[in-house]
Amino acid sequence: MGDEKNPKSVPRAWPTVKPFFNGGASGMLATCVVQPIDMVKVRIQLGQGSAAHVTKSMLKEEGVGAFYKGLSAGLLRQATYTTARLGSFRILTVKAIEANDGKPLPLYQKALCGLSAGAIGACVGSPADLALIRMQADATLPAAQRRNYRNAFHALYRIVADEGVLALWKGAGPTVVRAMALNMGMLASYDQSVEFFKDSLGFGEAATVLGASSVSGFFASACSLPFDYVKTQIQKMQPDAEGKYPYTGSLDCAMKTLKSGGPLKFYTGFPVYCVRIAPHVMMTWIFLNQIQKFEKSIGL
Repeated sequence: MGDEKNPKSVPRAWPTVKPFFNGGASGMLATCVVQPIDMVKVRIQLGQGSAAHVTKSMLKEEGVGAFYKGLSAGLLRQATYTTARLGSFRILTVKAIEANDGKPLPLYQKALCGLSAGAIGACVGSPADLALIRMQADATLPAAQRRNYRNAFHALYRIVADEGVLALWKGAGPTVVRAMALNMGMLASYDQSVEFFKDSLGFGEAATVLGASSVSGFFASACSLPFDYVKTQIQKMQPDAEGKYPYTGSLDCAMKTLKSGGPLKFYTGFPVYCVRIAPHVMMTWIFLNQIQKFEKSIGL
């Protein structure tokens, strides 16, 4: 009797909603853990010194709470961006497998699905990403220039009121490109690694998830940092006394950065960025795996 009731108790829309819900939930849980590292990464990219110096200064001048500044925006970003990218990636790969007569997808098709999912997620999550960057960078500005957003929703309200609705997508170009690069590295490498660890090496479930998520985290970091650097510079820039911005756009920012600091300038803060991105990617996959196991245990 219980087995007959259970399928009826599951909403008909759940199979479609499930990848999006699971993706958002796993991303939000991971964000709660890595928010302090993300905060240090942003401060390094803004030129405040090494990881040790930034951490020490923040503790001394702003207290422990400074490491969680912008958490509400970070959670909102995951609720939009990660919900959209992981959900759409899973749907895209399912459709691609169906078109491939049920056979595993080659790596280039997984990469294309990752690129598409990253673009979709970035378009949806760009406003929350802008709010997050501004809240994290606020304390580095002169007192007269600080925006003093109270939380993510106050930031979004102020941005719309002061700059217009379209300002929510300021820097959306580099955000989308960065997301496409990150998700190509993250999503395609994870699925490919799962197949390799499970089918070729015969790893168990736990070892497969851990190994594949580690590979995924590395490739996500390596592929996305240059775009993340440009995106951060665009989103945090302020006009000078004459109302002129330092960069006219992401391409101008990239060219000026390349000219002034060379290619390695784009990898400023790479160790901290990798420490921040890789664990977040790993924990997202691990949390996602645990959520899926829990759903199976209750018949969802």
